[in-house]
Amino acid sequence: MQRRKLFAVALAGVLASGGLSACSSDSPNANKGNGQAATFLSVGMPNGPQTENFNPFLSTSAAASLGFKWMIYEPLMMWNPVKPADPSKPWLATDAKWDPAFKKVDITVRDNATWSDGRKLTGDDVAFTFNLIKGNKGLNSTNTPYDTITANGNVVTVTFTSSMFVYKDKWLGQTPIVPKHIWSSVAKPDTDVNKNPVGTGPYTVKSFTPQTTTLTVRESGYWQDLPKVKELRYTSYTDNNAQTTALSSAACEWSFVFIPNYKTVFIDKDPAHYKVWAPAVLGIHGLYINTAKKPFDNPALRKAMNMVVNREDIFNQASAGYFHPVVSSVTGLPSPAGDSFVSPDYKGKNQTVDVEGAKKVLNEAGFKLNGSTLTDPSGKPVKITLTDPAGWSDYQTSLEIVKSNLEQIGIAATVEKANQDAWFKNVEEGNFDATFRWTNGGSTPYDLYQTVMDGSLLKPVGTASPAGNFGRFDSPEATTALKAYATAADDASRTTALNTLQKVFVEQTPMIPVGADNVGAAYSTKNWIGWPDDSNAYGAGQPTQANALDVVLHLKPANS
Repeated sequence: MQRRKLFAVALAGVLASGGLSACSSDSPNANKGNGQAATFLSVGMPNGPQTENFNPFLSTSAAASLGFKWMIYEPLMMWNPVKPADPSKPWLATDAKWDPAFKKVDITVRDNATWSDGRKLTGDDVAFTFNLIKGNKGLNSTNTPYDTITANGNVVTVTFTSSMFVYKDKWLGQTPIVPKHIWSSVAKPDTDVNKNPVGTGPYTVKSFTPQTTTLTVRESGYWQDLPKVKELRYTSYTDNNAQTTALSSAACEWSFVFIPNYKTVFIDKDPAHYKVWAPAVLGIHGLYINTAKKPFDNPALRKAMNMVVNREDIFNQASAGYFHPVVSSVTGLPSPAGDSFVSPDYKGKNQTVDVEGAKKVLNEAGFKLNGSTLTDPSGKPVKITLTDPAGWSDYQTSLEIVKSNLEQIGIAATVEKANQDAWFKNVEEGNFDATFRWTNGGSTPYDLYQTVMDGSLLKPVGTASPAGNFGRFDSPEATTALKAYATAADDASRTTALNTLQKVFVEQTPMIPVGADNVGAAYSTKNWIGWPDDSNAYGAGQPTQANALDVVLHLKPANS
């Protein structure tokens, strides 16, 4: 999950000292005066110097790293990961009709959109984009199972070799559409830097430096009302410290960054205007347990471990009381994003710390607590190594809390501060006891459970499984239910499969769920209002998400 990798790299600089990257000498909205409204918005990310690369398909490009690709290139639908069960909003497409098996879709492309060079958007552009991705492995990072792609006027028909039910919303909502008349002459689309981007979005590139990219609004031709923000100024700061300082000093008005002690170092600098919003999405963080190692192959031990983990302590101490909202449901589904998916059997059933209950579970399974030492049924002391990269301060703090929690049931834990590259390799190959890691996320719980329990991803210890099932969990029941959910022909069958997945997750504890992923933001309302929040969660607040354009279109000057 590249988003976490990016965050983790930035997180390594939280405790390090560092100054601001070079940026515009103008103070935020210095052009506002004499009662006039603000005209530009300062956006930042803690991602370090950028190279001039605006390729919308590459996660490593400056356009993707800072998020401004979504101001230039638009998706067909606007999907809201904060409310994943809600229908997507029509965007470049006015409609998308799927067949019952979700292996075919007819997309109606709007007829009033134009590229920033004045050419009209057509169905051929959309079909070309999909064929471009299909034909270039480097562009099809999500392995979308394309089959046939055709255009008939403004209707594009796409068929797939397998069901798209669990992927359809992300596919329609996170695929940038590019112009055929430009990209058809690009020799290597998977490496091209695309220095002169032409998109259907309301912005074009005005200037670029390794620190700051400025976009300006189109003068005409955009298919809906132009945004009130006339200019977007993106600064890439050296690290989290620099980004936080920029937010606190009003040099930056919008970012996604982990801020330890966020109330003191950010909110309290301007309580009336400085805000943090961290809505949960259908992806979580938690403790993966290597179920291929004894005695952790025993579900009773995993269940007992789950019963003593103090999620509130992890939330308050490791996540600064906001960044990874607590996952309370025993199903691992975060609230409110996952509420509508929770099985009737588990409605209202939440995680609680229950040390005595955990001891009872262990005793009934043949484990014995001798003083402060837990022994397994064979008489061996239970020991565990908890590992995560040294620089990931939130995860390291989480592991220290888990270590203390496990001591209450006699498990001797050691916290290992790993090298990041070695950690990635060891986790993928199953060479670990337990580790904090994230799951994938999507518009349904499928991605979450698939990351943890998919037997089709099961590999022997020592063989890499980069797509998931890092804990080597072997449950034919879960694997069958995952396939059934993804390929079901009706909602009733999907519900049955999902209920089975939750039952396996709760009863066998392949992973200890702790906190939810979020797509929120730190922002200021001093110059701009209309940001998403709990009262109007119309989209993700994070400036690198596809929803970023929708956020900008909602903004209006604070004194207008």
